[in-house]
Amino acid sequence: MSIEVIDYDPAWPDMAAAAITELRPVLHGVVAAIEHIGSTAVPGLAAKPTIDLMAAAADFDEVDRRAPALAELGYQRHANGMTDRLLYVRFARGRRTHILHVVAEDSWPTRNQRILRDYLRAHPREAARYAELKRNLAKAGTHPGDYARAKTALIQELTDRARAERGLPSLPVREKEQR
Repeated sequence: MSIEVIDYDPAWPDMAAAAITELRPVLHGVVAAIEHIGSTAVPGLAAKPTIDLMAAAADFDEVDRRAPALAELGYQRHANGMTDRLLYVRFARGRRTHILHVVAEDSWPTRNQRILRDYLRAHPREAARYAELKRNLAKAGTHPGDYARAKTALIQELTDRARAERGLPSLPVREKEQR
């Protein structure tokens, strides 16, 4: 199995907006915000064809109580081992189509994923560097388990620049996993 990285699809923002519209009533009163993140949220950026969404919640247990309603929309809880979020994955025809990351509301303003997304939107040359790396990893047949690790150095560099532009300190882009 290898990673599929494709050219930017201008339908991705509409797909994300539709998913957010579906999720809002299910998560009403539980999440403060939901946004489109990741490579599919950066116009012109090549990406895996999976829509990443991030939601800010004050209470993970309350979100988890909505799991049956999320399942009705096709989102299944995914044990990711990370201590700072809940993860729900949606599949269609055997392919992962959406990922919903639910993070702590107090971390929302400084989440690396949101900051990097905004930086890549504002810096097309950096987005092109990132796209080239992703395409090269896909062409090389990089195993899905190694794909994220292979991107870490560049993502860290770009995220550090993005955080510095906002006067924020560097934070690791590889998030802690439970042991």
